[in-house]
Amino acid sequence: MNVAIIGAGIGGIATAIRLANKGYNVAVFEANDYPGGKLSEFQQGDYRFDAGPSLFTMPQFVNELFEISNKNPIDYFQYIQLPEVCKYFWEDGTRLNVSADINQFAEDAEKKLGEPAEKIRKFLKDSAFKYEILSGLFLEDSLHQLSTWTSKKAFRGYFNLHKLGIFGTMNGANECFFSTKKAVQLFNRYATYNGSDPYQTPATLNIIPHLEYNIGAFFPKDGMFGITQSLVRLAEDLGVEFHYHTKVEEILVEDNIVKGLKIRDSRNESKNDQNSPISGTLLIHHSSLIISNMDVTPTYRKLLPKEKHPDKILNQDKSGSGLIFYWGIKHHFKELGLHNIFFSDDYRTEFEHQFQKKTIYHDPTIYLNITSKYKKDDAPEGCENWFVLINAPANEGQDWEKIIAETRQNVINKLSRNLGVNIAELIENESILDPRSIEFKTSSAQGALYGNSSNNKFAAFLRHANFSSKIKNLYFVGGSVHPGGGIPLALSSAKIVAGMIQ
Repeated sequence: MNVAIIGAGIGGIATAIRLANKGYNVAVFEANDYPGGKLSEFQQGDYRFDAGPSLFTMPQFVNELFEISNKNPIDYFQYIQLPEVCKYFWEDGTRLNVSADINQFAEDAEKKLGEPAEKIRKFLKDSAFKYEILSGLFLEDSLHQLSTWTSKKAFRGYFNLHKLGIFGTMNGANECFFSTKKAVQLFNRYATYNGSDPYQTPATLNIIPHLEYNIGAFFPKDGMFGITQSLVRLAEDLGVEFHYHTKVEEILVEDNIVKGLKIRDSRNESKNDQNSPISGTLLIHHSSLIISNMDVTPTYRKLLPKEKHPDKILNQDKSGSGLIFYWGIKHHFKELGLHNIFFSDDYRTEFEHQFQKKTIYHDPTIYLNITSKYKKDDAPEGCENWFVLINAPANEGQDWEKIIAETRQNVINKLSRNLGVNIAELIENESILDPRSIEFKTSSAQGALYGNSSNNKFAAFLRHANFSSKIKNLYFVGGSVHPGGGIPLALSSAKIVAGMIQ
């Protein structure tokens, strides 16, 4: 059977690998000239940048793809566990370097933040418990099949429902648990890992710290794009065909059964021609099974114009997006690590600006990622490649040029204050990614990084299923559908989809 996958994001690549192992003939169609979707890279002068995701957790999800293919993972992909999870900076001068050793982290938090070490340890133990209960139900199975809700895993969840934080908010739970404002803020930050607001999203998301602290944070030796490169190589070794510069125009459906794709092949066009909306040869690719790794909203709106759309799901509020400054910095900062956070003084107001006012607060929390700390050739000697991310609202037609200009200056001022040096004078080169360009490059609805918003307790149940209930042999994979966004969940999505296909 021929399988067509729309989009070479990490979810699409993983699905291709799993189906190739089942004996299917798999073709992947990607509009860009590179794989990976958000998990891509680019060169900026003498600096290399991972374009999107910058934190690597749950490496076993990647290793599993090599193992089921009877390949040795280290022949394709190598990584290290980080000795330090993150460095935190507050405006009052407080600094906390979070060790990967939980006991060390707890002791340091007590010294620097005044939060009792035992509370940190207890919180992370509870996070592990929640993950153990919920992962089997939410990450491994479809929520849209009856068998999931009648399984032993489900009944264990029912018996522990009162312990899972479903009915309260993350911030509410953290304020009740911790005694210091800074500890609450530190753990509230994990709502941003799926583009949420800690003052609205369920406390269930307190399972996220478990991934980073109890399991560990890691760094691929070839950078984050090394994940994409290694999986593409594996897929090709298994016979998967990748068609780049090939845009899918329509999913062809007859009598509620998929028949193939209408594609526009621009591989033989010049670079200028590829930017034209009508460039390329229009072709029909016949396929009896189709999987969309494209965001589910444009999949329906653009590729299934004649079919009935699940508007209730598609019209939900979107998750947060991001504003990223990629800076080549002519300086080496010993006090910075791979992952760095510079907190806002007023976290609640910052999220109100993002989700209610649809803009960026003048004192934003800044995430600063510097891969040259571990991958030395990502920047010239004595320099650093700065990936500077600020949480942003999804694109709703805001005046982004004004927002970008104001935020850029606010970020430079904040980093200059905290680091004691004029950052503006150290920026050698710059690129900017905003919600509009995220939407254009990755087909993410409104530039949202994680699909629909998770700012309500029913969010997990309101994500689109991994299959179509109306169109036979049409499936969906990736961050915009169940179980959600981020590398681990996209890989889980691929496993769910492949498990459905017999």
